[in-house]
Amino acid sequence: MRETVASDTVLDEIDRNLINALHGDFPLVPEPYRLVAEALGLSEAEVLRRLDSLLERRVLTRFGPMFQIERAGGAFVLAAMRVPEAGFERVAAQVNAFPEVAHNYRREHAMNMWFVLATATPQGIARTIAAIEAETGLPVFAFPKEREYFVEMKLRA
Repeated sequence: MRETVASDTVLDEIDRNLINALHGDFPLVPEPYRLVAEALGLSEAEVLRRLDSLLERRVLTRFGPMFQIERAGGAFVLAAMRVPEAGFERVAAQVNAFPEVAHNYRREHAMNMWFVLATATPQGIARTIAAIEAETGLPVFAFPKEREYFVEMKLRA
């Protein structure tokens, strides 16, 4: 699954400080990593090397901006599937092969696979769902957003 995090990873103080510095309020300037590096007393190259390492080791599962995709003309939806246990890994690989799929999780529920679909247009959601159903032979249940909430959750590393 896409969001597996290494639980046995040990972070040093520099990695912790870097994660905390990157967790919100990222500078929107031509050389943002240089500013982050200066604030932490590191070189820009060291910041980039450590960020790459954190992503490679899956300490961080993603690093990037969060967009309100609807404002850019796109769409997203929470989706779920009932996947037979015997074929779960196969179906997960099929679903994860779609570039529109993010945050695919196993759940202890009748609908045991949950993921987010994000597409460049609202019509892309239906096309992607149809393609996933054709690929897996299983129905996809879509749960469109009814209301939006902003929860700014910042945890210290």
